[in-house]
Parts: sequence; C-alpha cells; structure tokens
Amino acid sequence: MTVSAVVPVLNDADALGRLLDDLHGSPALEVVVVDGGSEDGSVDVAASADVVVTSAPGRGQQIRAGVAQARGDWLWFLHADSRVSQTLLVALNGCMASPGWGFCRVRLDGPGWALRMVETAMNWRTGITGIATGDHGIFVHRRLLEAIGGVPALPLMEDIECCRRLRRLARPRRIEPPLVTSARRWQRDGIVATVLLMWWLRMRYWAGADAVDLARRYYGDVG
Repeated sequence: MTVSAVVPVLNDADALGRLLDDLHGSPALEVVVVDGGSEDGSVDVAASADVVVTSAPGRGQQIRAGVAQARGDWLWFLHADSRVSQTLLVALNGCMASPGWGFCRVRLDGPGWALRMVETAMNWRTGITGIATGDHGIFVHRRLLEAIGGVPALPLMEDIECCRRLRRLARPRRIEPPLVTSARRWQRDGIVATVLLMWWLRMRYWAGADAVDLARRYYGDVG
C-alpha cells in the first residue's frame, strides 16, 4: 500500500522545505509537489520530492494534476504550510486498512487562547458535519475519489465540494494526532475578521456563487 501526499504550492518555498523535511524518511509515502507558477524558488525546494508537476494555478487544478501523476492507492492532500509528526504518520497508516476517506484533527501553530478556540471550533465543526477544509489534510482512497469524478477543478472550495461528494459514499474517518497548520492568516488579518470571511465565503458557495469570484475575494484580488 502506497500513500501519495499531493502538495499544491505557489510561492511557498520556506514552508515547503519544512514540510518536506517532515515527510522524508517514510518509505510508504510518495511526495508529489505541484507548482502553480512560483517565482520564489519553490520548484528548487521541491526537487527533493518524489514527483514534481507544473500546473495552472488554482488548488483544485493543481491537486488534480498531482493525482494524475501519483502512484499511490491513497491520496493525501496537504497544504505547503502544514507540519506533520511521525505520530500522525503512524496514525494515518492505521486508518488505511480498508478503502475510505477522512481527515486529520488540526492545530494552529500560533500561541494564545484565541487560536485554541478557533482550532477547537474547526475540529468540532468537521466532526459534526463531515466537511473538512484543506487545513485538515483530507485523505481518500483512489477508488472513492474516482467514484466522485476526482477532485473538483476549482480555485477555491474544492475541499468543501470534495467532502460533500465523498460524504454521500462513506462516513469520514478522523485522525487524532493533529496536523499542524499555519495561523498566519488569522494573525495577519485578525481572528474575528478571518472567521467571518470564511463563513461568508462558505455561505456564498452553498448559495451558488462562482468559486472563481470567491477565490478572488479570498486571495485579495478584489476589494
């Protein structure tokens, strides 16, 4: 059994280097980095991965490109700014005795009670709804992913849509050792503003808004 970790990147050289250090040394793990046109040396850092793919930018498109080149029975979608412990890798392997899908409990890497509340709410929400975001490190057996038509080629909300489709086929599994993710957006833009933006984007998406327009808002291309 092989697990392919698919990591979309765009100007994430420093964070990617740390993640690749975490993932090296796991013999059953293939690392696939998908660059969306970085200008900061991310491609050079990615040279230590098993597979390096180039793609048009957009997380959904990049992940699809990575999946097409990955050899694993299982696919694991990671953000470049994630950090992975050996305990988590052992727990991940233990979740893969039979085909299915799931995600990790998340921990934000910043200090303070406010971020602890945010991560607690994130974990509570995913546990109740079975809908995870990319911060949670979604993993899925290739057979199930193919059954839903693959990862949606969306610039944003590809994780939400993927979980929504997978949830119709099977209940998700959750890994308890946390996947650590960057708190930089909450720290930069403010916790309340970031939480409100995330909920606004999701409500707009559920109401039928175009994911391209939502991506422009999320990434700051429009007001």
